Amino acid sequence: MFTGIVTETATVTDVRDTNDGRRVVVEGSGFGDIEIGDSVAVDGVCLTAVAIEGGRVSFEVVPETLSRSTLGEMTPGTKVNIELPMGSSGRFDGHMVQGHIDGVGEVVSVNRSAPGITMTIRAPQGLLGQIVEKGSIAVNGVSLTVAGMKDDQFSVALIPHTLEITNLGLRKPGDPVNLETDIIAKYVEKMLRASQ
Repeated sequence: MFTGIVTETATVTDVRDTNDGRRVVVEGSGFGDIEIGDSVAVDGVCLTAVAIEGGRVSFEVVPETLSRSTLGEMTPGTKVNIELPMGSSGRFDGHMVQGHIDGVGEVVSVNRSAPGITMTIRAPQGLLGQIVEKGSIAVNGVSLTVAGMKDDQFSVALIPHTLEITNLGLRKPGDPVNLETDIIAKYVEKMLRASQ
């Protein structure tokens, strides 16, 4: 379980195809005391650490994850958001984030308005019923509040702190982003469908 409170980015240093998918190596200082087998959210995708060498952590990414997220497009040099799992005694900031990507959105526009920016994202049709104005959404693993919605698009406001410590400030129109809708919205939508 994660909260979407990303504290820093790391850099992809190696990407290699394997018989079972792809091995991705990420280097950064934010991995703390993780061990092999621990979960880490990489751009919002919950992955398992399979090897650790200093500040370099390796992850195995299966084809299902590659097809449902932006991880299939990663190359060496890509900056990724990193979040370690929420500790049982830690503060619960952000919102409940599972690290299970629901779909890939597309950045439509980035409007700079002091002191931050407003980013508009086109969401896949199947997710629109789970996105509500003033509700929570994770974009590349970052917990954000939906500022507005229109048709198949939603907007989020990004403050300077978020732009500084995550990779969202690097996103531009046309870029893909990982989306995870709020878990409560998923259950509500399912219950409503079942009652019809």
